[in-house]
Amino acid sequence: MVRVSVLNDCLNNIVNAERRGKRQVLIRPSSKVIVKFLSVMQRHGYIGEFEVIDDHRSGKIVIQLNGRLNKTGVISPRFNVQVTQIESWVNLLLPLVGLATSSSYTTSSGILDHEEARRKNVGGKILGYVY
Repeated sequence: MVRVSVLNDCLNNIVNAERRGKRQVLIRPSSKVIVKFLSVMQRHGYIGEFEVIDDHRSGKIVIQLNGRLNKTGVISPRFNVQVTQIESWVNLLLPLVGLATSSSYTTSSGILDHEEARRKNVGGKILGYVY
C-alpha cells in the first residue's frame, strides 16, 4: 500500500496512543513537516519531548505523551488561506474559543499556528488542527 499522507498517519497514531493511555508513541516514517507540526504541538503543551531517530532509512520519532490531547487531524486538501480568512477557518475547525486550541498553517515564514500567522500578517496553506 502507498501512504497518501504521512502527516495524517502520524497524527492518527498519536491520537490512538493517547486514547489508549500510552505514555509514548513511535512514529515512522519521519519528515520535516511532521517535525515542524510536532514542534507547534509541543509549544502549546499538547505533547512532551520528542526525539528524531535517524536510522538511515525513512527515520523515526519517539514522542512523549502527557495526556492533554483530545483530537488532532489533517485538513486535506491543503486549502489556501488568506490572512483575512484565518478567523473564519478557526471558527470552522476548533470547538471552543476558551480552550487552548490551535490550527497550523504552512507559510512563507515556516509552519505557524493561527495566532502567529495573524501576528506576522502572513497567509498560507492550512495543514491541520489540534485541541
